[in-house]
Amino acid sequence: MPSILAYQSSEVDWCEGNFLHSPLVAEFYNTFSNVTFLIFGPLMTFLMHSYIQKRSRYIYCTMALFVFTGLFSMYFHATLSFLGQLLDEVAILWMLASSYSIWMPRCYFPTFVKGSRFQFTCMILTGTVIATCLSVVRPTANAYALNSVALHIVYMVRLEYKKTRNMQLRHMIEMSVILWAGALASWISDRLFCSFWQQVNFFYLHSIWHVLISFMFPYGFVTMALVDARYEMPSQTLRVRYWPRDTWPVGLPYVEVQADDKNC
Repeated sequence: MPSILAYQSSEVDWCEGNFLHSPLVAEFYNTFSNVTFLIFGPLMTFLMHSYIQKRSRYIYCTMALFVFTGLFSMYFHATLSFLGQLLDEVAILWMLASSYSIWMPRCYFPTFVKGSRFQFTCMILTGTVIATCLSVVRPTANAYALNSVALHIVYMVRLEYKKTRNMQLRHMIEMSVILWAGALASWISDRLFCSFWQQVNFFYLHSIWHVLISFMFPYGFVTMALVDARYEMPSQTLRVRYWPRDTWPVGLPYVEVQADDKNC
């Protein structure tokens, strides 16, 4: 039985050919397409500083897990090792768990936690620890389970979309869903139609998944911040901005916290 550190010890192998560009990197494009995670994580942390300081410094953990997701994904695709696969999927799992704990609106909490975010966080963390342990037993099922969690998030976002008249929030939700749908289509197509893409010599779909998901992160972050502010920060006004400039046709969204002049 090969070591979990050994190259190609994982059962998962993506459509891109192995070791085509380097004897040290199994999947060249799938590896280096993760660089956007390493850029957007620190950049969004800097841009969202005022919001994080007002809301919760635990958000720094979510941002760090986003960066670790990119790093572990690079390691996994460079080696196709079993350890790399586990690290990649566990980082995603814990990033989703931290996001749930911080941003899940209380109106969606199970009734038995009685609206307590502390109890809800304990429940999420307990489930995440159990899922982390089980991931070693059935590692090939992890990615499908993680995408199922994403479907639940989409369901909740849909409910919030129907509730709001805030056009900025609606735009953030629409962009998040479009980017997520495009990324998911790329991931599924790479897994199910690999033979076709190899015939046409186009094996970049999993790389496209990485790029689209990393671009979705700022939109998803801002979406959750705007939704969360309605419930947890009613005295604050969040203004959506774009980096590097608001006037540019393409940019990364973020929010600034502004004092609310209304006295409620």
